[in-house]
Amino acid sequence: MEKKKIFVDGSAGTTGLRINERLEKRSDVILMQVDEDLRKDPEYRKKMINESDYTFLCLPDAAAIEAVSFLDKDNDHTVIIDASTAHRTNPDWAYGLPELGKEFRDKIATNRLIAVPGCYASGFNMLVCPMVKMGIMGSDYPVSVTALSGYSGAGKKAIEFYESDQKTEDLFAPREYALTQKHKHLPEMKKISGLDREPLFTPVVDDYYAGMVVTVPIYTYLLKEKLTPVEIHQKFTEFYKDSVFIKVMPFGKEEEYSGFFAANAMAGKDSAQIFITGNEERILLSARFDNLGKGASGAAVQCLNISMGIDETTGLVL
Repeated sequence: MEKKKIFVDGSAGTTGLRINERLEKRSDVILMQVDEDLRKDPEYRKKMINESDYTFLCLPDAAAIEAVSFLDKDNDHTVIIDASTAHRTNPDWAYGLPELGKEFRDKIATNRLIAVPGCYASGFNMLVCPMVKMGIMGSDYPVSVTALSGYSGAGKKAIEFYESDQKTEDLFAPREYALTQKHKHLPEMKKISGLDREPLFTPVVDDYYAGMVVTVPIYTYLLKEKLTPVEIHQKFTEFYKDSVFIKVMPFGKEEEYSGFFAANAMAGKDSAQIFITGNEERILLSARFDNLGKGASGAAVQCLNISMGIDETTGLVL
């Protein structure tokens, strides 16, 4: 197989760096070397994008939109894999969570425009999309979600604050944010899951580097079909039975965690775990993964592999 040329636009950021780490040891791709003096120059970026077979966009939204505009009209080969928020609800783009169904996987495999999901939205859609697709939860269910993340998902400046000798006292504690319910992941949470309205969302960032838990609480009496935790666990196990990257964990093993559930247990991995806990009245659906792995860079490389038509686990850490 001819080696594919890869350009990472925004390679200095957290997501870009980790994509480079996943690709630099591979023999089937060539990472295009970026001239640091020109990496923000529009003409240089345009040249690199159009010369590449695959371009990863690890950029703010406006810069990602600009980068897509750089594609030449006669360019019939470059595939764009965008890690920004800019295109995740655009129907012309594939949504990069193939485990949600054959239609998601097929569109990733055939579309030249692929949007990588947001980290919080990945966990949310792993949990809520199957519930809606399987007819257990109505699209009008009043969903709420709480999520805890390491600080690496907040970007380079936030990482510097957290790791600085001048770190302020508040950074040692968990911090809720997006209190106005305007978080940038909310539109894709609603659209991809099939809900009628955006969920109530409480994101929390804490004083550890990487790892995330996304939890959706469920009242069983509000479901279209009232099921026990065991029955819902069986449904999720069936839904994800063919998935390599998303594993539904054994039911009833909570005691192994001594009553505690660490959000950083999947740090460094590109896969995710799903847990079903609770009782017959109130159930917790939880997804645990690395916000930089299955929540960002790992998902981007998985999309690359699917687009290339090779083993989707190539170069990734399960």
